[in-house]
Amino acid sequence: MDFIDLIKALGDKVSRLKDSIQTEEATKNAFIMPFVSALGYDVFDPHEVVPEFIADLGIKKGEKVDYCIFKDGVASIIIECKHWKEDLNVHNSQLHRYFHVTTCKFGILTNGIIYKFYTDLVEPNKMDDKPFWEFNITDMNEATVFELKKYHKNTFDVDQILNSATELKYNREIKKIMMEEMNNPSEAFIRHFAKQIYSGPLTAKVIEQFTGVIKKSLNQWVSDLISDRLKTALKTETNRDIQENNIPEQLSQNNETEIKENRIITTELEKEAFFIVRSVLRTMIDSNRVVYRDAQSYFAVLLDNNNRRPVCRLYLEGNRKFITLFDESKKESKVEIQTLDDIYTHADMLINTALSYDSKKQTT
Repeated sequence: MDFIDLIKALGDKVSRLKDSIQTEEATKNAFIMPFVSALGYDVFDPHEVVPEFIADLGIKKGEKVDYCIFKDGVASIIIECKHWKEDLNVHNSQLHRYFHVTTCKFGILTNGIIYKFYTDLVEPNKMDDKPFWEFNITDMNEATVFELKKYHKNTFDVDQILNSATELKYNREIKKIMMEEMNNPSEAFIRHFAKQIYSGPLTAKVIEQFTGVIKKSLNQWVSDLISDRLKTALKTETNRDIQENNIPEQLSQNNETEIKENRIITTELEKEAFFIVRSVLRTMIDSNRVVYRDAQSYFAVLLDNNNRRPVCRLYLEGNRKFITLFDESKKESKVEIQTLDDIYTHADMLINTALSYDSKKQTT
């Protein structure tokens, strides 16, 4: 599954489950550990992810940061976590202290929803007071996911990230300034426009007159931009509908089958279930070998993208949810589950089933 799909699935999960998360520890387990896992790091491998990482501060011993991510044996990213309801703005000083005593170039402060990224752009080896980048995982777009992918285990490059960090920092500050100017234009901002379209002296009365005009004009300009984009999107959708309606009524059996397959929609719940099964199997099986195939009546997890190597089948669309397990002889057993977390209770059987296919291959 593509990285963007992983992140969006996690964002949907956060939106769906946040109200049931009552503690900071639950926030870590449900939201932040899956985020680290989505970045390609094995949260169960102490060589890659160290929880409660010791960051002693001078004579003050026993200080610990929630997580430290290692890349090629080097401490690279520290993560300080808070409960999802907490305001992160009152906690950056804590991360600031930890950053100072570690070799990490990046610090992340998060409540599982908002992620704030810090580094040392202003003064070397001293964490900046302001984050150079932040995002809300429940509201991701392609540009944000593209930037986040730079922190993935397979593409992590300190120099590349630092090169873009300055631009991200300025971009963030400029957006903030523009928003403030649109809501409450400063006199310097008003003068910048007024002097280009008004030939007389810019008296206090003229400035007052232009303040309302410029504020209204800017907001109208933004509304026009949004309207133009909506019109373009609607036109594209209309053209697509016309093309689809031009499909001949008499279709061959093969084309009918293809259309039915295209109508299958993999739900976020099914994707989340797949991530759970894959996380269980990755302790013994290369995670790249674990794939899913969606059908109209069930959702299957396979080994090596082979229908003859089913690991399990999931039925998640009705009021009652089930998982079908397979023993070494492929005998099926269908078990009801109350929540997706119940999948973990069948971890041993899932692993044994997947390993059995390799053992059979070796004996043939």
